[in-house]
Amino acid sequence: MAVILPVLDKNPVWGDHCFIAPNATIVGDVSMGTNCSVWFNAVIRGDVNSITIGNDSNIQDGAVIHATYQKAATTIGNRVSVGHNAIVHGCTLKDHVLVGMGAIVMDDAIVEEYCIIAAGSVILERTICESGYLYAGVPAKKIKPITEEQRALLNKLPDNYIMYADWFR
Repeated sequence: MAVILPVLDKNPVWGDHCFIAPNATIVGDVSMGTNCSVWFNAVIRGDVNSITIGNDSNIQDGAVIHATYQKAATTIGNRVSVGHNAIVHGCTLKDHVLVGMGAIVMDDAIVEEYCIIAAGSVILERTICESGYLYAGVPAKKIKPITEEQRALLNKLPDNYIMYADWFR
């Protein structure tokens, strides 16, 4: 059974039709919209600051979502995919974003709409990732505009995860 715990009288809350894997951990000041999924071994730790996740977003296996005490909350928009083993920390991910496998997004970074953060990349503190671009590297740099095919993927991937979650209901 998933670990769902209050911290300082703040309980995680989520909307309808969400899937939370049996070994996921969600604690504290966490709110998720509808049709979200939190996959195996993912951790969403709203103990030191708030974490807000919009509708149709997926937090994939082993991902860690956290924030910074009294400094940086975490906001994840609608239709966002946080890839396997990624770390999202004290930052803002706007709508239709993909954070690739093993990528890290640090405090006070802002990833605008329709961005892809490549697998293994590191978005440094206070970086602003411009809408419609692929970012890659350590530290990550703006590489090129996303293609129409990549934009289509950003629109389709959340629906895939909603379908996958249905397999476990």
